[in-house]
Amino acid sequence: MRHRKKGLKLGRNTKKRQALFKGLARSLILKEAILTTEAKAKAVKGLVDKLISRAQKGSLSSRRQLLAFLPDKTAVHKLFDDIAPRTKKRLSGFTRLIRVGRRVGDNAMMARLELVDKAPPKAKTKGRTLKGKTAKRSGQPERSEGRSDLKVKSATPQAPEEKTERRGLFARYLKKAGRQKH
Repeated sequence: MRHRKKGLKLGRNTKKRQALFKGLARSLILKEAILTTEAKAKAVKGLVDKLISRAQKGSLSSRRQLLAFLPDKTAVHKLFDDIAPRTKKRLSGFTRLIRVGRRVGDNAMMARLELVDKAPPKAKTKGRTLKGKTAKRSGQPERSEGRSDLKVKSATPQAPEEKTERRGLFARYLKKAGRQKH
């Protein structure tokens, strides 16, 4: 009987399960959203919440504990420098679990695990260079000074060229045998 047993085994032994959790936690910290099975997402959600709570303390000992737990230094630095200041207002509930649907191959329920407080979007530049001149935009015709006529591509779609010879790995063998695969 499985009374008072906490945690999921996920069909793995202890070391493989811990490695899986560390990898999922690292990916979630670096990418801020991951797509995995619902069982794995539920298992790693509490772990990531504990990691963020420990990073919010900001002490040297908590940094060393996280460096000992997570295999990636960049994830720990992002956790302390970026994620912990963003989530200072929260005491818990740093992650959100969204059910996406079933996976095609094995019909497993997939879920998206993401951080609740997302990073603010980066400001986009308007195509200006350092000298103050506008950069060339792709897809727009160039104008020469003094000319008003522009060369613009026609909007009518052209038919693609017909293939005369089939290419591929076995094309030369088919050619020798006198057969052409269509």
